Amino acid sequence: MKKRIVSAIIMLIIVIPIVWYGKSLFRIGVGVISLLALKEILDLKKSHGRIPPLIKLVSMICLLLIVLADYDSSYSIMYGITYRGIAITILALLALTLTYKKEEFTATDAIYLIGAILILGTAFNTMIFVRMFSLPKFIFLILIFILTDTFAYFGGKAFGKNKLIPHVSPNKTVEGSLIGTVIGTLGASIFYHIFVDTITVKVIIATFLLSIIGQIGDLMFSKIKRENNIKDFSNLIPGHGGILDRLDSTIAIMLGYLIMFNIF
Repeated sequence: MKKRIVSAIIMLIIVIPIVWYGKSLFRIGVGVISLLALKEILDLKKSHGRIPPLIKLVSMICLLLIVLADYDSSYSIMYGITYRGIAITILALLALTLTYKKEEFTATDAIYLIGAILILGTAFNTMIFVRMFSLPKFIFLILIFILTDTFAYFGGKAFGKNKLIPHVSPNKTVEGSLIGTVIGTLGASIFYHIFVDTITVKVIIATFLLSIIGQIGDLMFSKIKRENNIKDFSNLIPGHGGILDRLDSTIAIMLGYLIMFNIF
């Protein structure tokens, strides 16, 4: 527990100034974090074959093309996500399968990486653009995750009796999930009303849904870990695991935000 607290304090000392300042510093920070997250995916040997060094390099370049993409009205899908970046990713990785033998790098491996890059690229790019447009709105989205995750944990410890999805995450309970959702929704909604804009029923419902989506994201990444027989994606953050262990819910919330962004 002590190691976990110390790591959390160090992370806050590093992250808060970067988020507060924003601009290019935040873009660079998110770019670095996205690469570390992709590395954790690349290291999951049971989910795919061993990835050759060149493929790793190309995958990282393709990820940054999506994560750091600026708004371009002629190519954009949403925020900075561009058809160009997606097309380059798909063509580059599938074409490279032609240069490797089946046991070295397969089309299945390429499709797996394309999916991972699109998930991470879309989520982290959204994170950048939300922060660039509005710091309070960015904090609002992060607050949904923090409050939901924190109170789901302590609520489950105090009142948890019924397992949520034991074959995926044996420690999560229905009671903890409900407590986390309620407090996450109320707390984030109050913040939204004070610092972002007037609260409406639509915003409260959307916040409620994002709280649930964040928990689904946590469970989805837990499923990936269970399929690969690992406890954490990496040991990068002592006591916390890896980047994906900390940002699993946030990634899902950012993707969920894209679905309902016109509500906020």
